[in-house]
Amino acid sequence: MKNEIVAENPILKQDYPDVDVIRVDDTYYMISTTVHFMPGGVILRSYNLIDWEIVSYVFETLDNTPGQLLDGSSNIYGKGMWAASLRYYKGTFYVCFVANDTHKTYLYQTDNIEGLWKKQEVRGFYHDCSLLFDDDERIYIVYGNKNIYLTELSPDLKGPKEGGLHRLIVEDKDNPRLGYEGAHFYKINGRYYVFLIHSLKDEWFRTEACFSSDSLEGEFIGGDVICDDMGYHHSGVAQGGIVDTPDGKWYGIMFQDRGASGRLPVLAPMHWYNKRPVFGIDGKIPRLVNTMDTRPGYIYEPLYASDDFDYPITEDGKVHLKKVWQWNHNPHDRLWSTSERKRALRLHSGKICETLDKAYNTLTQRTTEPESSVTVIVDGSHMKNGDYAGITALLGCYGAVALTYSNGIYEIVMLGKEPQNNNLNSAFGEQQEEKEYARVAVYGPVIRLKCKVKYKDGLDIAEFFYEREGKWIMVGIQHKLIFKLDHFTGCRFGIFYYSIKEIGGYVDFMDFKYSAKI
Repeated sequence: MKNEIVAENPILKQDYPDVDVIRVDDTYYMISTTVHFMPGGVILRSYNLIDWEIVSYVFETLDNTPGQLLDGSSNIYGKGMWAASLRYYKGTFYVCFVANDTHKTYLYQTDNIEGLWKKQEVRGFYHDCSLLFDDDERIYIVYGNKNIYLTELSPDLKGPKEGGLHRLIVEDKDNPRLGYEGAHFYKINGRYYVFLIHSLKDEWFRTEACFSSDSLEGEFIGGDVICDDMGYHHSGVAQGGIVDTPDGKWYGIMFQDRGASGRLPVLAPMHWYNKRPVFGIDGKIPRLVNTMDTRPGYIYEPLYASDDFDYPITEDGKVHLKKVWQWNHNPHDRLWSTSERKRALRLHSGKICETLDKAYNTLTQRTTEPESSVTVIVDGSHMKNGDYAGITALLGCYGAVALTYSNGIYEIVMLGKEPQNNNLNSAFGEQQEEKEYARVAVYGPVIRLKCKVKYKDGLDIAEFFYEREGKWIMVGIQHKLIFKLDHFTGCRFGIFYYSIKEIGGYVDFMDFKYSAKI
């Protein structure tokens, strides 16, 4: 058919977990968890549920706590914004989520999804929450872990409604692995549906469940609705939203753990049988999925980009970087610039750091499956003694290649943190030491560096290079990358600069190139 589009799952080859999706007329919008990266609360747009582009972020920064600012040794790795609910009601978009560092629930509203969002807090802590605006204009929120609650909110959405409905609707308290969470709450044809993620009790396997009721006061009944890994390492597909198309078809968008590349969105066809959702085909999520395009020929902005850092200052007096960029934690705006040197990103050092994961203003983009690489020119002419500047494959057990300066000598260093084991949960409390793997002298302060990541069947590695006489020279080792809860995000490419002895220097990054093999 003319408007039909076919793609392979996962539909996106980058880390976009915990998705919630809605349709407004012919347009689909999707939000994803962004944890400690800023701006946060990324919103994507599509006209076919397969091709997506970044349209906006809900917030530039969330708060300005010491952790969010990376002050001293404070950080919010693996915390921050999780699992938002995206809704559209009577001309207004709503986003609700909790932050696991501040232990607050945030609600944002806007009538223009590409514009500014109004922020408020909701009294209480609603883990993995989902909003529902009911037909009678009453508002509800479903949330929790193992014990799933339904609570009526006040009309101003500032907290629970006094005397309103509050009840336990589903529980999975005896699950020794992952109990029910990741709620997505809907009213469809007069019936209420709650979609949840959990693990099978006797083995680790992410699974999607659904419970439903004819009334909010009635019993929610149901169970598992999809338990499939698409043949990929026992890694189940679950947690996400459902959405209908203009022609009446239904789809679910959930995520799959794909190693160090992160949690990638998977699109599954869905239909209804006896008021119960049925995902996939014969109980399996298809490798190839097809949809109808509401705007054939539309050209999407890529989800990664090269950059020459040639940015104008806009009417609001700011520089707005390409939407694919996010800072690691809140940026310190006085310490970065694209105007001090034409066609360059200038980073100033602002504090003494023992390791690069504590550095201000590391600028990141998501890596891409199955292979992607970035290169950048680093000009370290104004580095101070002991400074490091370069490219990282950023996650808990990061690797990096850096230009460093010490006592008048410039060298290339490959460094990183070695993972202690493959245990997803073991990172809590781990104190990994940064290790230097190689050091090579170079003849000057200007050098082009390269970082390449490869993802294949769970064997995930990063390699690092510097350019000499037009050839790439590998430095150090193939660095193993492992997704863990310490960062709880897929691996990012990051441009970084930090000082270990004295602040006051600066480094220019130029001609950033991003290449992906998809």
